[in-house]
Amino acid sequence: MTTQQEPTTTELNGQQPQLSLSTQAARNLATTTKTRPQMQAITSRWLLRTLPWVHVPGGAYRVNRRLTLAVGRGRVEFIQNGADDVRIIPETLREIPVLRGFPDTELLSQLANKFTPRDLRAGEVLVEAGTPIEEAFIVAHGRLNRYGTGKYGTEELLGVLADGEPLGDEALGQQDPLWLHTVKATTAVTVVSMPWRSFQTLLDRHQHLADHIDRFLLNARRPVNRRGEADVEVASGHEGEAQLPATFVDYDLEPREYELDVAQTVLRVHTRVADLYNNPMNQLQEQLRLTIEELRERQEWEMLNNRDIGLLHTTAYDQRISTWSGPPTPDDMDDLLTMRRKTRLFLAHPKAIAAFYRECNKRGLSPGSTIVEGHEVPAWRGVPIFPCGKIPISEGHTSSILALRTGEEEQGVIGLHQLGLPDEYEPSLNVRFMGIDEKAIMSYLVSAYYSVAALVPDAVGILENVDIAAPRS
Repeated sequence: MTTQQEPTTTELNGQQPQLSLSTQAARNLATTTKTRPQMQAITSRWLLRTLPWVHVPGGAYRVNRRLTLAVGRGRVEFIQNGADDVRIIPETLREIPVLRGFPDTELLSQLANKFTPRDLRAGEVLVEAGTPIEEAFIVAHGRLNRYGTGKYGTEELLGVLADGEPLGDEALGQQDPLWLHTVKATTAVTVVSMPWRSFQTLLDRHQHLADHIDRFLLNARRPVNRRGEADVEVASGHEGEAQLPATFVDYDLEPREYELDVAQTVLRVHTRVADLYNNPMNQLQEQLRLTIEELRERQEWEMLNNRDIGLLHTTAYDQRISTWSGPPTPDDMDDLLTMRRKTRLFLAHPKAIAAFYRECNKRGLSPGSTIVEGHEVPAWRGVPIFPCGKIPISEGHTSSILALRTGEEEQGVIGLHQLGLPDEYEPSLNVRFMGIDEKAIMSYLVSAYYSVAALVPDAVGILENVDIAAPRS
């Protein structure tokens, strides 16, 4: 008699019984293949890779320059508490050449209070060429175009005025000054204005302000070359025994010194982790690798955005230009390129590069590319355009594009660091053991030392107010 076997649970549930060891169970006896710890925040860091680095054994780097007499124009800054409450930050009035170095902050506050805001519509004319200069203006917000009459009587666009730029101060020291150009708003614009008679009243009441301006005007009359440096007299084209001029090259008496900045952190690793879990990867080495990557990312950010050394803040204002129409066009890139000799690279946010490509596509142009370190990167006129996500984008969807000449021999932009540090782990980066605390946690101080310097002002230029917003289709 045949005995009937009881059905199994899996058979009752309509499933086939397991006939072999599952892969999940098998993994308990297997060695898995692992990756090193990954990190999304690692970028190409083209600025760090393309800059020539100069060893600074003393920890400071002095940039000696020829004496410059022409004072560059800066940007005045504002506080806005509402649509109708736009006020000048008094200390920033020193960015106007005639007030550069003026020490009396209280008097600057009085001067700032004499400026009143005025709104302009797009297309409205602020000043007309040939009319008397009766007011001084500072652009608080918006864009204005300067127009002049060309050689053949046609109106020509000469330049763009943007936030913080002054106009009208050129009337100082002139009898019956006239506006040389017509200035017209291209967007909604807010300017602050001050009648010249109000400024004259301050001059009459405060002799030290009048003396400061007299010294400025006297210095401005000294001969300079096209870069504003004290002129060196040279004779040429003469014949016979002509009397030759005697001269000398004067130096800046207060050259800038760059001290190395530092990015630091304390890395902590439990001794139990370091002792027991180092196979197949060394835990301390992996922790150090990712920590150093983060320090290098911060280093590049500081070299661009730090208010003391960052290129976006230390670039001379006369080396900054605005776009003609908003988006970065080939014309804008050409203007930026021609501001210096031997431009080695452009640096732009990836979205700014995309905006530039859109403008090229509209014109049927191909920007081209070039090979750098085995990578194909976009280029314009043969100059590579490197992406850099650390260049900020403003709330108004605008950014900046930098153009750099690099190297000490070319009087360009250089990176500064110091080699041979104690416990050096990488060039100008060291890792120092700080001990083990009562919780058996080891601590390591990780430090990266760096700075960046532009040897002469035209080593770096910036295309500002680059509109990166994609237009509606």
